[in-house]
Amino acid sequence: MLDAELSERVTILEQKVEELAALPARVGLLEEQIVQLRTEMHDEFSAVRSDMGVMKAELRAEIRAGDEETRRYMRVLYEDLIERIERIGEGLPRRRPKR
Repeated sequence: MLDAELSERVTILEQKVEELAALPARVGLLEEQIVQLRTEMHDEFSAVRSDMGVMKAELRAEIRAGDEETRRYMRVLYEDLIERIERIGEGLPRRRPKR
C-alpha cells in the first residue's frame, strides 16, 4: 500500500515538475507579447498626439477666419449705423442757437 501511494505521489510530482518546466517558455512568450503591446501602444499614442497637433492648428485657423469675418461684419454694421445717424441728422430741423 505504501509503495502504491508513494508511486502515485511520485507520478503526481513528476507531472507538476513537467508543468513547471514549461513555465519559463510560456513566460518568455508572454514577455514578448507585452513588449510588442507596449511598442504598438507607443506608436498609436504618438500618432494620436500628431493628429491632435494637426487638428489644433486647423481649429486655430478656423477660429482666426471666424474672428476676421466677425470683424468685417462689425465694420459693415458700424458704417451702416453712422450712415443712418447722418441721414437722421439731415432730416431734423436745425436748432437755433440760444441768445
